[in-house]
Amino acid sequence: QVQLVESGGGSVQAGGSLRLWCAASGYTFNRYSLGWFRQAPGKEREGVAAINAGGGTYYVDSVKGRFTISRDNAKNMVYLQMNSLKPEDSAMYYCAAGAGHFIGLPSSSAMDYWGKGTLVTIFS
Repeated sequence: QVQLVESGGGSVQAGGSLRLWCAASGYTFNRYSLGWFRQAPGKEREGVAAINAGGGTYYVDSVKGRFTISRDNAKNMVYLQMNSLKPEDSAMYYCAAGAGHFIGLPSSSAMDYWGKGTLVTIFS
């Protein structure tokens, strides 16, 4: 059974940092592309960052230079380091895994497995 479990969310002041991580189990981790998505109240889910099996990374324009996605295949973990956080980064953040080899940010529909999310709140 595939499981993705996110952690690391919280409430921080604008300008601060958070590190999210996602523990994966139940599938061949290193063959999958991984992504972080977020959804704010009243808004559609959007892709934030993705890393494919080859280590290529992709970001939505609004987080470029502030967020970094990484993976540790030995530990079946994927991370999202978020710096210089802004109130507009507030959302539920989801970890997702997809069997495709993505070049660029994948759409939500392209991902096969999802975690339950971790809440990030940025206050000014």
